[in-house]
Amino acid sequence: MPVMTMIEAIRDAHAVVMERDGSVVVFGEDVGHFGGVFRCTKGLQERFGPDRCFDTPITEAGIVGVAVGMAANGMRPCVEIQFADYMYPAYDQIVSEAARLRYRSAGDFTAPLTVRMPVGGGIYGGQTHSQSPEALFTHVAGLTTVIPSNPYDAKGLLIAAIESDDPVVFLEPKRLYNGPFDGHHDRPAVPWSSHELGEVPDGHYTVPLGQAVVRRPGTDVTVVTYGTMVHVALAAASEVGVDAEVIDLRTLVPLDLEAVIGSVEKTGRCVVAHEATLTSGYGAELAALVQEHAFYSLEAPVERVAGHDTPYPHAHEWVYFPGPERVGQALRRAMEA
Repeated sequence: MPVMTMIEAIRDAHAVVMERDGSVVVFGEDVGHFGGVFRCTKGLQERFGPDRCFDTPITEAGIVGVAVGMAANGMRPCVEIQFADYMYPAYDQIVSEAARLRYRSAGDFTAPLTVRMPVGGGIYGGQTHSQSPEALFTHVAGLTTVIPSNPYDAKGLLIAAIESDDPVVFLEPKRLYNGPFDGHHDRPAVPWSSHELGEVPDGHYTVPLGQAVVRRPGTDVTVVTYGTMVHVALAAASEVGVDAEVIDLRTLVPLDLEAVIGSVEKTGRCVVAHEATLTSGYGAELAALVQEHAFYSLEAPVERVAGHDTPYPHAHEWVYFPGPERVGQALRRAMEA
């Protein structure tokens, strides 16, 4: 199979669905002629023309609002918000229009649209280019929320998202675009060409929405995570020497609760890890669900590892980022309780 970066896998997913379905259009700020700030849409305008891949004004509310109208009228728009930090002007359109359309119309209309957004830190982007707002979407009934951790999943999940008949928020960890990142920022970058999940099939395939996967089987403790933190958790388990089972959620809503609870019932311990701020982060929901559904299997309190409750700092990025040392400490606490 060809080897791809996550950028190339996302670009290929766009091309595959645009080739198969003429109702799929791609638009956003700089996604057409320029190919996107991260080049995820490079070459699509040349291949499919400016009517199907085009640039928009700098208006996030307008981008999503137009996409909702297109979707309600039978098209399948896939739009890009240049950074997730810029999605707030569009939040009302996502929540009040896209997420509610099927319900408020009693099924007469749907909103088959996908909103792509780069998320997370690790690139010295500071407070306005590093946010992880996934919890703001998982709280909203009617939205599917997806975060891939590798190129193989990125392509398969994006195709599934665009083909879904309901709105999908597709969050792309920008620190993973060009290679897996285990949180050790002082070490050389690792390319996807050296990772098995950098192998991406040609053509059409999907990764089912709402289905988690075990990245590392283990018996001592369950680590529930997603996105960049999957690789951090794998590194931490190796460095601490704990036989951790690492679950990559891939889709936050709908959540594969069966996979999470089945693992915790086996290990008796649970660590939840994400890059977003701790308070009201998605990890709180995961911890509550584990407590609710696997209480009698727990041998220790559920541990949470997350970003700090501050804006994402520029100068102290690696103090904020929940790297393998902090995840390793949580693994030790879980094992020693």
